[in-house]
Amino acid sequence: MRKFDYTKKAEKLLTAEIVQMLSTIHEHKGRQDLFLEAHMDELKMLLDVAMIQSTGASNRIEGIFSTDKRLEELVKEKAEPRNRNEQEIAGYREVLATIHENYEYMNPSVNVILQLHKSLYSYSSSVMGGVYKNSDNVIAEIDGEGNQRARFIPVSAWMTPDVMNEMCFSFRQAWNGDKIDKLLLITMFILDFLCIHPFNDGNGRMSRLLTLLLCYKAGYIVGKYISIEMLIEKSKETYYETLQASSYLWHEGENNYEPFVKYYLGVFIKAYNEFESRVEYLRYKGLSKAQRIRSVIEQNAGRITKKEIMDICPDISRITVERTLTALVKSGCIAKVGAGPSTGYIFLGQGKS
Repeated sequence: MRKFDYTKKAEKLLTAEIVQMLSTIHEHKGRQDLFLEAHMDELKMLLDVAMIQSTGASNRIEGIFSTDKRLEELVKEKAEPRNRNEQEIAGYREVLATIHENYEYMNPSVNVILQLHKSLYSYSSSVMGGVYKNSDNVIAEIDGEGNQRARFIPVSAWMTPDVMNEMCFSFRQAWNGDKIDKLLLITMFILDFLCIHPFNDGNGRMSRLLTLLLCYKAGYIVGKYISIEMLIEKSKETYYETLQASSYLWHEGENNYEPFVKYYLGVFIKAYNEFESRVEYLRYKGLSKAQRIRSVIEQNAGRITKKEIMDICPDISRITVERTLTALVKSGCIAKVGAGPSTGYIFLGQGKS
């Protein structure tokens, strides 16, 4: 059976690059409470937006889709799910809300993981919720010619309960020992969870929910306000590449966690950068909406899309953003580049808003 020695493995990860990434995140965490105390009312808006984005993104990664309107209604509990996809979305919202409200009291134990997985399927008639897989599964990929091949073979079904117990026990020992940076432990744990693939379905979504739970417990609560799941969705090719690289020789205990760890730490850094940037924009609430939109474009390095502007200013309607962009282009303040969904805008440093 696969053994887990998080202390020994973590020591090998302390390269100059990873140490620098950890230091950067620690610095962000040091400023985190100051931002929260100064802008608590405004941050409620970011929290609501992140809930919708996280629920949508994590499900889309797994091929579960809904319209933006239905997604928002389901997350805000203004509608009941109509089909299987919406049941999956409602279940994710349920678990996400539970983690937001109760993470301080939830430990990364087998029982907690099983309970969260059960809640993930609480709107479904499926009996797979809260139960380990009953047959062996394979993580497959499809090549350019449409042929499917096994990319990774997870732990067998009959061994899964014992391996999960071993992993959770070893993880809690390392966590409570407080000798290893918890960010390293979190990313290693998530990689191991994905390699075990303990459930018939929902493993990817559970890995992202567990990421949030463990980050919150360690004091890194940026995922409440910036969607970690959306950042993963936007970089999912890199996500799968690093997952594959770090899962090689996993069964033998000789895998290299470094690619996956660096990827996840990069996501956390990106989240904190976005968090601080959006809080900065909230300080400009005394400006008109048009002035705020101009400020967003002006302070962005390079091209920015309409959707990115709306993500940064979630309280400004789509119509207002579109009207302002049209006016700014006409005035010569910004330039429109590209066409269709890839349309972006760049600041020219001239014209009038």
